[in-house]
Amino acid sequence: MSTTNQLLPLELIDKCIGSKIWVIMKSEKEFTGILRGFDDYPFPIKLQDMVLEDVIEYENTPEGRKTTKLEQILLNGNNITMLIPGGEGPES
Repeated sequence: MSTTNQLLPLELIDKCIGSKIWVIMKSEKEFTGILRGFDDYPFPIKLQDMVLEDVIEYENTPEGRKTTKLEQILLNGNNITMLIPGGEGPES
């Protein structure tokens, strides 16, 4: 019988604190920034609200992709679709 290391979702997010993360939202927006913290909801498991610093917001508009730099942002976990640890964003 082999032993495998399993990493739970909250453990992965916790390991990303202080690191760059790419967040894809349900809307036409995406964010990259340094993860500073997140809510801890052990049960039921749901996507977490999170705080990012040194943020770049990417928004797809009819005129093309718009980017905005923000110092800090709080993202509502209910609107998060995907988290990509170490991700550089849609332009990479």
